[in-house]
Amino acid sequence: MTAPAATLAESGARPRRIVGPNQRLWRAAFAQTEFKVGLALLVLLVGAAFIYPSLSSQSATKISIMAKFTPPVFMHGGSWTHMLGTDQLGRDLFVRTLIGLQNALTISLCAVVIMFTVGAAVGMTSGYYGGWTDAILMRLTDAQLAIPLIVLAITFLTVRRPTPGAIVLVLALAGWPAYARVTRSVMLSERRREYVRGAKILGASDFRIIMQMIAPNILPPVVFVAVLDIARMMIFEAILGFIGIGVQPPTPTFGTIIADGRHYLINGWWIPTMPGLFLFATLLGINLIGSCVERARNNLLGGTI
Repeated sequence: MTAPAATLAESGARPRRIVGPNQRLWRAAFAQTEFKVGLALLVLLVGAAFIYPSLSSQSATKISIMAKFTPPVFMHGGSWTHMLGTDQLGRDLFVRTLIGLQNALTISLCAVVIMFTVGAAVGMTSGYYGGWTDAILMRLTDAQLAIPLIVLAITFLTVRRPTPGAIVLVLALAGWPAYARVTRSVMLSERRREYVRGAKILGASDFRIIMQMIAPNILPPVVFVAVLDIARMMIFEAILGFIGIGVQPPTPTFGTIIADGRHYLINGWWIPTMPGLFLFATLLGINLIGSCVERARNNLLGGTI
């Protein structure tokens, strides 16, 4: 038994656990009050969006002319039956808003996962191999970046029916080049490090070097970008619904509810307002988490944590 080990055994002290940089990052982020507020807000909204509509007796599509323009519960004439009121066709606005949030989260999350996967794969391949591989992949990335999202969406979604899958595809096509650029820039510096050269000398394959050695070091910053991109994709999904090329009725979305309600601002101001408040609260929660993670990452890089 070596001297340090003998000393630890005699004193009964446990060896200190080594905490990796990613663990320190998330611990530092969670220690911030803003992170806890954002996380609590997101858990509340996501839980309500995916649980309440299936438990509620109200329908998001059932028309009730007798109940149209019922105000929210906190206004005169409101009732707990329709907590956020009803729209111009008597449909329950609370359930419609929650289903709109559910659709926005699902579409945005799926789009970001595809963007992250495709962009990271292209960026790591381009940055690691360089040469003609890098030139070809980056020219394809530049060509995709030259096409604005709205132009791509109008062109693609007017040719075929704007289903949720088609919207996810459009958002992913517009967003993956950013991930490719970020991943490539980090890969260019990472591939020159000593541990990569040592792995090549020992005979490790390129796939093993990229996936097991380099990827764990360069993907956490890209994951941070992906968290904030969920909020950005939710905004784009709402815009597509507002201009009429999003998920089509009777499925409710933030964009379609706000677009329909803008005609009734005088006698039904709550119709466009409530979905807007739910969208704002969701984006606020995501951005609070993202800003706390960025602050913790800056402190980690600066050596303060």
